[in-house]
Amino acid sequence: MAKLPVPSEELIKAFGPHLNFTPQEGYPGRDNPDQTIKTHCCFCGMQCGIQLLVKDNKVVGFEPWMEFPFNEGRLCPKGVQRYLQNNHPDRLLDPLERAEGEGFRPLTWEKALDHVASEIKRIQQQYNKDAFAVLSGVSLTNEKSYLMGKFARVAVGTRNLDYNGRLCMVSAGAGNKKAFGLDRTSNTYTDLEHAEVIIVAGANVSETFPTLTYWLWRARDNGARLIVIDPRMIPLARTADIHLPVKPGTDSALYGAMLKYLHDHDMIDHEFINNYTSGFAETIEAVKDCSLEWAEGITGIEKEKIRQAADYWGKARTSFLLHARGIEHHSKGVENVMACINLVLATGRIGRPYCGYGTITGQGNGQGGREHGHKCDQLPGNRDISNPEHRRYIADVWGIPEADLPQKGLTAYEMIDAIHRGEIKGLLSICFNPLVSLPNNNYVRAAFEKLEFYACIDFFMNETARHADIILPGSLHEEEEGTVTTAEGRVVRIRKAVSPPGNAHTDTSIILDLAHRLGAGNKFSFRDAEDIFNELRVASKGGTADYYGITYKRIEENMGIFWPCPDESHPGTPRLWEDKKFATPDGKAHFNPVVYRPPSEETDDEYPVVLTTGRVVSQYLSGTQTRRIGKLVNLIPEPLLEIHPELAARYNIRQREMVRVSTRRGYGEFPANIVETIRKDTVFIPYHWPGKKSANQLTIGTLDPISKIPEFKVCACKLEPLGIISTSGEHTAFNSI
Repeated sequence: MAKLPVPSEELIKAFGPHLNFTPQEGYPGRDNPDQTIKTHCCFCGMQCGIQLLVKDNKVVGFEPWMEFPFNEGRLCPKGVQRYLQNNHPDRLLDPLERAEGEGFRPLTWEKALDHVASEIKRIQQQYNKDAFAVLSGVSLTNEKSYLMGKFARVAVGTRNLDYNGRLCMVSAGAGNKKAFGLDRTSNTYTDLEHAEVIIVAGANVSETFPTLTYWLWRARDNGARLIVIDPRMIPLARTADIHLPVKPGTDSALYGAMLKYLHDHDMIDHEFINNYTSGFAETIEAVKDCSLEWAEGITGIEKEKIRQAADYWGKARTSFLLHARGIEHHSKGVENVMACINLVLATGRIGRPYCGYGTITGQGNGQGGREHGHKCDQLPGNRDISNPEHRRYIADVWGIPEADLPQKGLTAYEMIDAIHRGEIKGLLSICFNPLVSLPNNNYVRAAFEKLEFYACIDFFMNETARHADIILPGSLHEEEEGTVTTAEGRVVRIRKAVSPPGNAHTDTSIILDLAHRLGAGNKFSFRDAEDIFNELRVASKGGTADYYGITYKRIEENMGIFWPCPDESHPGTPRLWEDKKFATPDGKAHFNPVVYRPPSEETDDEYPVVLTTGRVVSQYLSGTQTRRIGKLVNLIPEPLLEIHPELAARYNIRQREMVRVSTRRGYGEFPANIVETIRKDTVFIPYHWPGKKSANQLTIGTLDPISKIPEFKVCACKLEPLGIISTSGEHTAFNSI
């Protein structure tokens, strides 16, 4: 049973998180490194270029990489501190096994790997192949993402494989594929520079993608109008031409009203619509009743602001629309994405300079990780696992009968339900922390306690790993060679700077060792990361995410290659759709009708306040890495309840007073941060913290019916001031998505 072997306080004392700071005098060797390694940041999808300084097999500092074309040396607070993971006292150095009443104790690699393999075999023999599941992560390189997909399907033989990108990019991916037939941002971010109007929807760029902000400021310097759509006046909104403070869960009503306005005032590109798109008439029919007055009543945004935003968008000659999790973390996230795309297609401003659309990738390899096969419904090259032709092609690449290739499995959150039903008995995870990142996490914790066996591969003991039977210490970003794909679609090189410390192994070697123990060694005879990438190239060939023409040599010579790139003579594709030929069966871009529907849980007399969640500038996802870096924790030590003064006054809540926030799933207690930069009917809590500080104790597990992403961004809550003023974690509060 995957319960804690000892109280969590004892595990924290032994394995962290503990805070790591740079020594005041700097790490030894900082001024005379043995090597300077050009690579990329390990955090968000910008994948900023950075140079790591190495001394005696340790990363001792960094230098800006001025030549890398996206960030040009600029880094965010996380980027300048990311190297502190490498010298961290919490690093796992040996395989660990649960010791009831003691915690965890080291064991040899032979025993650890044999135990994991034997449990996989036992569970599958006792129940069935799909009773053992695999959860992967998109902090992994393209090579490891590909490897995990092949490992789960060929070595383990389970259909139940998914990844933590299910909590990030899947609504955007599904919407993009429905509209364009391909899942990638349409332009490089340099095209922002000369866009006349930019819409940023549900994306707190200044805090979560700070280096992207530069390109928005370049556009502003050139006279661009900026429209920011967010329930909160995020930093970017403070200087926007228009801020539309949308009520969480009503995004598609706003976009529908804007589309109707464009149509009614003939601000559409008839030539583009008639020749290069389909579905426009049905889409306009779906929004025929979406008047500005109606949208004001639904969204809470003044109709004049909606009209002005639509007018700016309709009259622009060049434009760019960007969105992120703020519109995607919904039970109708795919509909929100399609509603945004409809605005782009209606004006025909795509496939040419300074005219584009893009979803901002949140996780480090959120783009490449969703292309090459560790999703439950996907095969490499962004192929469909249910498509017979796609299945045959990948089965041939892998050298297995098509009949042996598992069919579509369960998504990440559906696996939690399956554990509760007794259908999944064992689990292996890598770079995923479900107990912090999944919604309704008390329900998630109860599921993990029902598992017969749980093994985890990670470089720190995260909150979920504490429930493991076996922990296999893996590798950091800079401890293996590989590639990742940036949010722009640029495939770049991750270079090995150091080897894993102590007795830790690389993630790749762990997976290959397990594959051999499971009897599939002949399918996993890779020599190195480049060998895996070369098989990935072949596997992707002819798919919509075609990497066949991309090689390590070409990436290094060009500081990255944009996919699709079908052969080695092809230059790559920085800007999509310039030929107006889309990747859909009919070659046209598809409008998709969107009829507004409310979120799955609305406010009522018992739960009268809207709760939304998101990130802060100093933390990353579940905080496994960033909650261990001292300066980042000191910047924002704990989650705050962001609340408007009028709502606070209604409950007699004082600044820094502890407030119990309750939903139908549980409660948490948070210090109040009273600000005027949030809607009067909404509160906000960041989600990077575990346990009693976890926002995801409160969130709802309702899934989008297409993408299966949970509805993190809206649920109903009630507030209860506790009369206690918090004195812990004093800090400046930052806005977040």
